[in-house]
Amino acid sequence: MTGARPSWIHPAFRLIEGEEVFGWPELAALPEGDISGGGVVLADRPSRVLAALAAAEAAGQGLLLARGMRDDQDWQPEQGFSVTLESSGTTGRPKRLRHGFDRLRGRLRGLEEAGARWLLTYEPGSFAGLQVMLTAAASGALLVAVPGGRNAGGRPEGAGIADLAQAARLNAVTHVSGTPSFWRAFLMALGDAELPLAAVTLGGEAADQPLLDRLARCFPRVRLRHIYASTEAGALFAVNDGRAGFPAGWLETGADGVALRIADGVLEVRSPRAAPAAAGSDGWLSTGDLVECRGDRVLFAGRLDGLANVGGVKVSPEAVERRLLAVDGVADAAVIAVPSPITGQLLTATVVPAPGAEEMVLRAALRAAVADLVPAARPRAVTFADRIPLSAAGKKCRKGTA
Repeated sequence: MTGARPSWIHPAFRLIEGEEVFGWPELAALPEGDISGGGVVLADRPSRVLAALAAAEAAGQGLLLARGMRDDQDWQPEQGFSVTLESSGTTGRPKRLRHGFDRLRGRLRGLEEAGARWLLTYEPGSFAGLQVMLTAAASGALLVAVPGGRNAGGRPEGAGIADLAQAARLNAVTHVSGTPSFWRAFLMALGDAELPLAAVTLGGEAADQPLLDRLARCFPRVRLRHIYASTEAGALFAVNDGRAGFPAGWLETGADGVALRIADGVLEVRSPRAAPAAAGSDGWLSTGDLVECRGDRVLFAGRLDGLANVGGVKVSPEAVERRLLAVDGVADAAVIAVPSPITGQLLTATVVPAPGAEEMVLRAALRAAVADLVPAARPRAVTFADRIPLSAAGKKCRKGTA
């Protein structure tokens, strides 16, 4: 690829990808700058994604960022520059949603922070990953990425938490955005190491209050926020007050140009940044997130498609999981639904104890934390482990539990 540097890549931008360093000249020289083969790019490295974005923009054609193996099936690039993203595909074939580039960049924050050092914890082809990459590129920041490997099926896998923690220390990163599950594991991997963090962001999963409080204690001088976004809805809003959920008043006033409402317990949004094909004819999009109003707050209560049916009773594994995460001595926890020949499904829990926690004391506290729940919502088995497996998207692996 030859040509002028795109306006959205600052001349001072640098990308550290493993042992390689890229500025615009190095990105422009990559083979991904040639998209004449159909506009499909395997989005497993940020360098490839950025080079392909620049080439597609220059050519005025559509681009598909494939998160798994490169797949041209049913793909026809539309006229004009656009970016098609794939969902994670945890429950089946990934959905593809097309975004205009201006929509993808519609809610970038931190562009004035030229000296920032970002750590990329998300997949480069995900919506969240693009937000971090585009923010760093536009602001002239340093972006630190750790290339991952591939699983047995050939699908790209994200870098390990320990590798990300080491990269963060070596490069003295100042800005980190990750899922709540990532942050729990990242804090354990960091141990006593200190980082010069200026901004901590959570996204991709609901942020629970114990984790927000823990981050505020560990990094008392940082700007702490959790954001709500998705491949379908785009970037919606950010919460900066250190509390879980979002203000109930936003159901009346909206937030950052986004209208919000609750229908049958599910959050619906109407956003100028949503993918054009995602919303219904009336402009409203169902997020699939279960929410409940508590006082002046709207709190997330799990996913509609993640509800388990335990003996005819619908329960949210994520809601039970948040009960366990609030127990003193729990560093992380995962609650999933597994098949049962008697009840159809039942809940089980995996718990990562905090350093120094006594197993007998912790087990008693875990039982007490769910004692007031209906029997179907109480985990039948609690297993202790040293870590919770995460997907390449930084989320807890729940595939096959529904």
